[in-house]
Amino acid sequence: MPTRAALQRILPRRGVAVSRETPGTWRRAGAAMASEPMLASGLLLLLLVGLFAMLGPLVINTELAQIGAAPPRQRPGAEHWLGTDVQGRDIFAALVLATPQTLKIGLFAGVMGLGLGCILGLLAGYFGGWTDTVVRTLADVVMTIPGIAVLVLVATNVRSMTVALMAVIVAGLAWMYPTRTIRAQTLSMRERPYVDIARLNGMGGLQLVFTEIFPNLLPYIAASFVTAVSSAMLATIGLEALGLGPQNEFTLGMMIFWAQYYGAILRNLWWWWLPPVAMMALIFIALLLTSTGMDRLVNRRLRVEA
Repeated sequence: MPTRAALQRILPRRGVAVSRETPGTWRRAGAAMASEPMLASGLLLLLLVGLFAMLGPLVINTELAQIGAAPPRQRPGAEHWLGTDVQGRDIFAALVLATPQTLKIGLFAGVMGLGLGCILGLLAGYFGGWTDTVVRTLADVVMTIPGIAVLVLVATNVRSMTVALMAVIVAGLAWMYPTRTIRAQTLSMRERPYVDIARLNGMGGLQLVFTEIFPNLLPYIAASFVTAVSSAMLATIGLEALGLGPQNEFTLGMMIFWAQYYGAILRNLWWWWLPPVAMMALIFIALLLTSTGMDRLVNRRLRVEA
């Protein structure tokens, strides 16, 4: 075991970069990603959904999504590709407006929930002591509270629900699981040799956490992000299907709620409820393939077993 003085002579003054322990990390990650068909398929589907969400409003007349813009209860045809609802709204135009809003809620809630979980998990796992006790206890207590009950309670007491507010509400109950998993990963990584070398080189505190431990957690965090977005979208769609979403904005969940409210299934207006359900299924399949592919990319044992 080299002494402290010997290590300081062979190491640079500003610490050891993560890439020195694992040279060519990004190059190997790119090659592994190309060899994962599920990951490639999931990313391709997400790209198609993203293009539909971004380019749809530019090429489709979204004013047809307004009440009375078209004759009501029209079946799908050349003039209205997905038909119209009982209020004369074009279903395809509504779908074009609803898809990006649903993706926005999922992304915002996923980013906020996972971001808070990463910060708390890193601090609790590295510093330990009372910081770890407080964070772990708080996460354990909040995890015992039924999330859907809290979401319903908050949503029913909000005067005007918006897309941004719904994302904040969902993110408020989405940080506990990332906190626990990131904490566990940090507890393992803080005992790695490169962390000891960084300490001997004079690095410590938050600088060590965010320059040495955090970069090595990025692949795991990327895989967790897909799961966080999926969970956030599922929670928001569940609230919207209950009628607790943004009443004046188009989302996939609200499209399902209005179809249910006006009895689309009983009236055999299948073109009203089927498109949002199909779009949600496509999004969740894409997220599932991406999450599974990234898990295989991060977890070497899964690749070896396959």
